[in-house]
Formats: sequence, structure tokens, C-alpha cells
Amino acid sequence: MSDVNVLALCMCTRESVKLMREKQVDDGQIINISSMTGHRLNTTEQFGIHFYTGTKFMVRALTEGLRRELKALNSHIRIGCISPGLVQTEGLDMFRNNDPAHKSSDTISSTKILQAQDIAESVLHILRAPPQVEVHDILLRPYDQFS
Repeated sequence: MSDVNVLALCMCTRESVKLMREKQVDDGQIINISSMTGHRLNTTEQFGIHFYTGTKFMVRALTEGLRRELKALNSHIRIGCISPGLVQTEGLDMFRNNDPAHKSSDTISSTKILQAQDIAESVLHILRAPPQVEVHDILLRPYDQFS
């Protein structure tokens, strides 16, 4: 989990910034994917969820750290983050399958679940922002969730 959520993100981001700077692209955009769990500790007792939560907190910290580094370099490369709630993915299916007591099943089945298209629309929103606008973090959840 840390290899994908943290190390791969760091390597891809490093190479993206390096390539943009080599090609003299000073108005690029980097978009990281975090999670709503990167904004709060989860109350579930499911094994491993707290480690996942920690990796998503790290995504947010790395995003903000890089934002500050780029600003210090007077770069106009922008960095944003999308933090979705539950999304219908293979990861959600694995979460359900790794819950032997099925404690999370009721919560998941009673929650509206985002679709991949919802994430894609958020990416487009960030990319369409004018150059003077930097979107820091989009918290993405169904409109009637967590009222």
C-alpha cells in the first residue's frame, strides 16, 4: 500500500516536475488522488484501514510540501488533490472481501458510492481552471452523504 500510495506518487511527481522543467513548461498541472480518509481518522475497526488512512494523509502532506517547494522556485506549475469518498472500484470490492465479520457491509450498502466518472469530472475541473487559479483539494462525496 505504501509503495503505490506514497512511493509511486513521489516518483511520478518527481519525474513530472523534472520533465516539465527540462522542457521549460512553467504552467503544468499535477493532480494527486488522496481520499476522504486522508482528512479524518476512520472509525471502523477493519484490519489495515488505519494504515491506508495514513498513506492518504501522507498524499496530502506531500502535495502541500511540493506546492510550497514550487512556489519557492517561483514556478507556475500547479498541484492539486482530489479526495473522494467511496468509489466503485476493485479496491472497494477488495475492502468488502477482506471484511470477514462484514461489519462494513451495512455501512457501504447504505452509502451512495461515487463512480469513476465523478473523479474524471473533478480532474477536468482542475485542468480547466485558469492559470491564476490553483485548486488545492477537492473533497468529493455524494451530495446527500454526511449532511
